[in-house]
Amino acid sequence: MKRRARKVGLAGAALGVVAAGLATAFAIERTLVRRSVNAPGDRYVDEDFADLPFDQELTVTAADGTDLHVEVVEPRVDTGKPAIVFVHGFALDMGTFYFQRKLFTERGDHRLVFYDQPGHGRSSRLRSGRYDIAGLGQSLSAVLDATVPDGHIILVGHSMGGMAIMAFAEQYPEWFGARVTGVALISTSARVIDRAKLAVPSLVARASAPFFPLWDKAATLGGSAIERARFASSDLAWLLTRRYGFGDAKPSPSLVSFVEGMNSRTSVETLTKYLNTIYNHNRFPALAALRGVPVLVIVGDRDYLTPMVHSEEIVKYLPDARLVVVENSGHVVMLERADEVNAALGPFVEKIS
Repeated sequence: MKRRARKVGLAGAALGVVAAGLATAFAIERTLVRRSVNAPGDRYVDEDFADLPFDQELTVTAADGTDLHVEVVEPRVDTGKPAIVFVHGFALDMGTFYFQRKLFTERGDHRLVFYDQPGHGRSSRLRSGRYDIAGLGQSLSAVLDATVPDGHIILVGHSMGGMAIMAFAEQYPEWFGARVTGVALISTSARVIDRAKLAVPSLVARASAPFFPLWDKAATLGGSAIERARFASSDLAWLLTRRYGFGDAKPSPSLVSFVEGMNSRTSVETLTKYLNTIYNHNRFPALAALRGVPVLVIVGDRDYLTPMVHSEEIVKYLPDARLVVVENSGHVVMLERADEVNAALGPFVEKIS
């Protein structure tokens, strides 16, 4: 009895130490976040990232029954120029392209199509239960059929969105050159991603629960507990988003909050199930379909999740592609260095329109 009481006492003491440590850690996190958020010189402090103009809002049902939320911006006049379709990345949503949306909306000479990938943003979760890159290619096909039934198309993909474009190219190579006349690949990869780099910063930052397993069963075994942990440690998520999403040591706190907000709205089920398919992504052969069209590859030189070497490998397979390396920028380069990305993307689109 005494031995059992001693064990209980030791366990209680250990829990007390852990609790005290966590309390101290969270206190430090909150202090760091408050200092960052309240720091002067944030150029985006008054930016309304929820202000995303559109002319048409619709739901497109993919082949597997998933309902995809789509927004379309119409050109002010019919110029006959290609439609531009934007495909966002893992744990994000169509807001990823906020600054590119502003650029081309102001120009007003292209039809713009934005959609939330399955399980992200305002789109439904996959009804078939299969979370794979091939399915994302089929979802893109459904969006194109519904929004751009004819005419030329320029595809712009970030991260997992670039992988979705590669899957689409693998499934429908005949579109490239005939319908798809240009492709921009931003911070993406054609090969298997390093698990250590993707799982720890991405999933831990998004879920804020460092102790749960990173595989398919995580969501079903402990989903509700994980969701509670995410909100309990939102400051940690903010700091990790800043660390692993951005290259600048002092990025705009407003931008970090914007990205972390997209992360936090993505369910744990979506996060864990998409990780496995990203781990198995290997689509160098699919790039052959892109050889017949102009390709722009953009990457930040401090991208931790899909490092510059991944973009360089794509260009080796596509020797006519143009590679743009944006200095002092990380994985969300189109947000962190919007001016530089737009300076490359704008002329690229204009040249092939």
